[in-house]
Amino acid sequence: MDDTKFNFKDIGARLKAHRLGRGLAPEELAVRLNISRAALYRAEKGEIAKIDMLSAIANELHVSLPSLMGVGIEYVDNAVGFFERMRQVEEDCDQIIGLFSPISYLVTTKQYDVILKDVLCEAVQGAEGQDVDAILNILKQRKERFAKRRPLLASIISDADIRKFLKEGLEGAAELSDEVREQRRKMALFEVRHIVEMLRAPDIGVQIGVAREPIPSTSFQIVRQGGRSVLTISPFRLGHNPNIRVGVGLITSAPEALDLHQGIANRLWSTSLKGREAAAYIEELIARERLSGG
Repeated sequence: MDDTKFNFKDIGARLKAHRLGRGLAPEELAVRLNISRAALYRAEKGEIAKIDMLSAIANELHVSLPSLMGVGIEYVDNAVGFFERMRQVEEDCDQIIGLFSPISYLVTTKQYDVILKDVLCEAVQGAEGQDVDAILNILKQRKERFAKRRPLLASIISDADIRKFLKEGLEGAAELSDEVREQRRKMALFEVRHIVEMLRAPDIGVQIGVAREPIPSTSFQIVRQGGRSVLTISPFRLGHNPNIRVGVGLITSAPEALDLHQGIANRLWSTSLKGREAAAYIEELIARERLSGG
């Protein structure tokens, strides 16, 4: 496959992500563009014949043409579109280096998925609730692809985030009953114990580092495939106090941005606790919160 074709496939993938982010069905966007559904389908597969069509699509989706083409920094102003772009970027990758709170979604448990819908619904209002199903579907695809392909994963987590997670549990809103809040704290405990088990006996290719120094307030991920690297910077958050409503995600392959974030990852990784030492440290955090059961 030549580079030109590869680039057009990327453009088609971005087109699809932005369409999903705007909540537009393929038929609806095709009507707005006055083209056939088949023509739009071909465009999303990377078969784009004319720049005029690409410009029209960019205008309809309220995204700049450079962003749609992946020139410089790509901006995504909604969680659905951003998580779809993450799914696309991860699809055939070889390595992922991530800093997410409290841990990369890719290695969370099935029980986490069960409760996540309730937590996300609590965090949104009105029509935004329809985004929850779209996001959960994308997340499911990401996790299934990760489990099938098994790329190398280095996940950096913060001890401060773990402490907060244990103390407050999985919550999407402040107005929860005491019973629900206790259930959510137990779910958080279950998830943290899963982290402990992964530290003690890690899956092949999965590494976890527990950082004890301050970490960036925004999550980021570096994805590598062959000689290509992509950086995603996320304002969106899952799990505890989720945010799927407001923010602008950034995606870029700019060397300077990649080098700077790789430097942050290297520093945090070098000073992080790992393996059994990290497992023992998290168990101490659990004991401090006087948690049991689960």
